[in-house]
Amino acid sequence: MSPVSLTPAARRRLLEAATAALGKAYAPYSAIRVGAAVLTSEGRIFAGANLENASYGLSLCAERVAVAAAAAALGGENLRLQAVAVVSDHPGPFPPCGACRQVLAEFGPEALILYRGEAGLEEVRLADLLPRSFLLRPG
Repeated sequence: MSPVSLTPAARRRLLEAATAALGKAYAPYSAIRVGAAVLTSEGRIFAGANLENASYGLSLCAERVAVAAAAAALGGENLRLQAVAVVSDHPGPFPPCGACRQVLAEFGPEALILYRGEAGLEEVRLADLLPRSFLLRPG
């Protein structure tokens, strides 16, 4: 599969959507607010914010909320991710967690991931963040 690239306008729209979602985060326990936006192969953007729960294991990361919004709108069978942006109000590097990487791999193993790294905005293929992801194909 060829590497994904984003136009400056698509990158800006994706980061703006993730930043807007950040304001909708529900993070009373960690106080770390996260927004994410996914860009589908058709050019549509869906956003999500983290949603914490008193039973912490039931909390949802912003990336998975954004994927769920896209799947609800398009149907999971039709969902193909081109890129994902993740933003946080927490200092330091903030890439997607391992669980989110695996969920993202289901719908876009070659997707471009944008997140704040050590030296600012980083762009990396999901396959490089999650090499040899778990695969299970029906049939």
